[in-house]
Amino acid sequence: MKKIAVLCKDGFEEIEALTPVDVLRRANVHVDLVGMDDLKVTSSHQITIQMDCVFNDQIKEYDGIVIPGGLPGATNLRDDARVIEIVQQFNQEHKLIAAICAGPIVLAKAGILKDKICTCSPGFETQLTGANYQEAIVQKDDYIITGKGPAAALEFGYTILESLGYDSSNLRQGMQYEYLMNVEAHKE
Repeated sequence: MKKIAVLCKDGFEEIEALTPVDVLRRANVHVDLVGMDDLKVTSSHQITIQMDCVFNDQIKEYDGIVIPGGLPGATNLRDDARVIEIVQQFNQEHKLIAAICAGPIVLAKAGILKDKICTCSPGFETQLTGANYQEAIVQKDDYIITGKGPAAALEFGYTILESLGYDSSNLRQGMQYEYLMNVEAHKE
């Protein structure tokens, strides 16, 4: 069974952290909310969330990590040397690395976005030095996945799931995602 860690520090964006957890757990993927400093982490909207565990050396055993956005959550993760080190290690091992909204600034600081296709929340693309920024909801470049922001959280979660080798079509249908996409298509 694949294991994914969602790294959280105070100021994280709830939707961007919890939606991938929801999607992955519905598909029976082992996913843990990992507090970098504590078992209780407060989001950017002042919601305190109970984490599954606190960051430790066992993080190396996971198959992938997710970096949510939110401010100051993303900058708090970016400024944590442990996060940069684990992102660099996962990159060297070609393990799944996913970041959404402002989260890709963590990947940029870790130096893993050079020539990679990616997206992020508007305004943060200037911090993605060397990256091939694309205006998209979700971008996947090999084992690196990036998402635009809160509205992209479901597609971000499904893309992570598919990158782990799972078929997301039944889950998309069960969560009525395809209905949403059909409604949006008919508005145009």
